[in-house]
Amino acid sequence: MTVQNEQRLAVLIDADNASQGKLKLIMDEVAKYGVPTIKHAYGDWAKLSGWKDVLLEIGAVPVQQYAYTTGKNATDAALIIEAMDILHDDKVEGFVIVSSDSDFTPLALRLRESGKKVYGIGEKKTPRPFITACDKFIYVEILTDAQPEAKPNANTSAPTQAQQQQKKPVSAKTIRFLSQCILESSGESGQSQLSSLGSMISKKRPDFDSRNYGYSQLSKMLRSISRFEVGGAGSHVWVKDKEAK
Repeated sequence: MTVQNEQRLAVLIDADNASQGKLKLIMDEVAKYGVPTIKHAYGDWAKLSGWKDVLLEIGAVPVQQYAYTTGKNATDAALIIEAMDILHDDKVEGFVIVSSDSDFTPLALRLRESGKKVYGIGEKKTPRPFITACDKFIYVEILTDAQPEAKPNANTSAPTQAQQQQKKPVSAKTIRFLSQCILESSGESGQSQLSSLGSMISKKRPDFDSRNYGYSQLSKMLRSISRFEVGGAGSHVWVKDKEAK
């Protein structure tokens, strides 16, 4: 997937609530949405171990924050304060909040009210309010090293059972949701451009991602569903609901 725009992004990492093991993959994901011009990680580094090398690798600045009071999350407060400073400096078009903590829900809402894009990246345990407060939310569990897809040939064997199990069944509820999104983003022809459909899906469900179902691209997921017709190529792929009246 190529970068769709060059919007500047501030990447703010809650080190108390994120795994350093996925940071490189997280930054690869961030690159799909814009250019990370600010990369800060917040935490009490006297208590956190294993972060130095990965922060150096991704070029992030560690921001030290001591816990002044027992039971209070000073790291969250430091991240929120700096986010507001960055907002008022108006040097970025969007924010990436790397955390699974619902305490950042008001921050995400405030940033969006100011016209900034907000991307959340966290674990599947992330509370729903924070997910829906973001324009787009990505689960870290689906981030894996990109592997080139093998081209089919006569010597290519059938998919193994393990490979087949990577694809998750698409429920009737999800199919109805996709059908509604196609309807609302299509013209008189009933065809919805894939880019318009993706935008509509994100507006309704920020955490929807074809990778959650084992498909690297939305178009591949839609092609696997018999109800939908997918045509076109390149940047002009369209989708149609064959059962739409």
